[in-house]
Amino acid sequence: MIRCVSPVDGRVYAERQADSGAEIEAALAMARAARRDWRRTPIAERARLCLAAVDAMLAMRDEIVPELAWQMGRPVRYGAGELRGFEERACHMVAIAEALRFIESGPKDKFSRFVAREPLGLVLVIAPWNYPYLTAVNSVVPALMAGNAVILKHAAQTLLVGERFQQAFDRAGAPQGLMQTLTLTHAATAAIISARQVDQVNITGSVLGGQEIEKAAAGTFTGIGLELGGKDPAYVRADADLPQAIENLVDGSFFNSGQSCCGIERIYVQKDRYHDFVDGFVELTKTYVLGDPLAEATTLGPMARASGADLVRRQIAASAGAKALIDPRLFPKDASGTPYLAPQVVVDVDHQMSLMREESFGPVVGIMPVADDDEAVRLMNDSPYGLTASIWTRDADAATRLGAEIETGTVFMNRCDYLDPALAWTGVKDTGRGATLSRVGYETLTRPKSYHLRLAF
Repeated sequence: MIRCVSPVDGRVYAERQADSGAEIEAALAMARAARRDWRRTPIAERARLCLAAVDAMLAMRDEIVPELAWQMGRPVRYGAGELRGFEERACHMVAIAEALRFIESGPKDKFSRFVAREPLGLVLVIAPWNYPYLTAVNSVVPALMAGNAVILKHAAQTLLVGERFQQAFDRAGAPQGLMQTLTLTHAATAAIISARQVDQVNITGSVLGGQEIEKAAAGTFTGIGLELGGKDPAYVRADADLPQAIENLVDGSFFNSGQSCCGIERIYVQKDRYHDFVDGFVELTKTYVLGDPLAEATTLGPMARASGADLVRRQIAASAGAKALIDPRLFPKDASGTPYLAPQVVVDVDHQMSLMREESFGPVVGIMPVADDDEAVRLMNDSPYGLTASIWTRDADAATRLGAEIETGTVFMNRCDYLDPALAWTGVKDTGRGATLSRVGYETLTRPKSYHLRLAF
């Protein structure tokens, strides 16, 4: 059985029997059959199906929002925001599907030359629980628009999200087998990949999860897209708009209880602004309300699992010499051994501490003063991860100059913790490889096929 244990009260909220070997084989056979016709389907018809599925998903909003709270703990006041992002990303990728058309190679006497974009075939999407609709749609809709069939494996913590995807595409009239959600164990997932049953695997998850996918795919030449988390830094320069930086960085640190791959986990502030920044950051953090995610007043829900909260507690406790500035007693729901964890701001930190180097994935942030741009860049790059980095300044030229030196997939100026579907979502180092979204995202879901046609002798 695959079980979702709710962080709200610790009870089993949903459970499903894992698909058997025979069920998996049948699903793969249906997918292969569906992809043969789908690859010949005009792009306009693919768009009609995908947009109808988006509409079907949005029609389930009233059921989805409380389901999300029960499954992974996000407060209901924010639940609809994920569906708005789901709609934005899906619609953008549909709108730019002209990226799939032929690439003309220019005139050549007596010849026609062009490069076609061929679908890969069958794409396996492995989605996580933290932003379960957003992370899945990054690959599901573009893969279908590119002419592929899709198998979706969702995380156990968000079992019902995979089923919602299935319902949406079924209600939109998807051909049988084209988009299927399977309930898979880790072993079954690895077996599918190692047997070369799929042509591309897109996973959003942990570094360990990415390594297991690479092991399963070894020697198969299966394409792999990896988005594996981060330890995302922010740098507040002396010329920053301090209130704006504080407001946005507090939100970027603690939204979704800090369970965001591109959430802010470490902040560097030029020393002349350091104390004012920390004071403002702490005061705003104290305004959060930790509690039942189904209550409208709650702004900080439980973490998805008690084990995640315990990891953050251990990181804070192990930071010898550091100072935690938030009194947990301000948040009565905080309790050791539970997923309810107060937000925490830690100072007097350094890069010898795991808190500043290893992914926390929870509501904690370390803040350090820096002397100048050079020190900030050095510390921002002192990490095994590289997903996003944000620079807070009034000087766009400085942000561009510094961004060129930062080892990261996305550089932000005066914003953070956001994904623009018009830009490639990608990372470096242990954050992974490949890209989703934007025109670049279609590159990993298709293969080039060149046509060199002699028109006359």
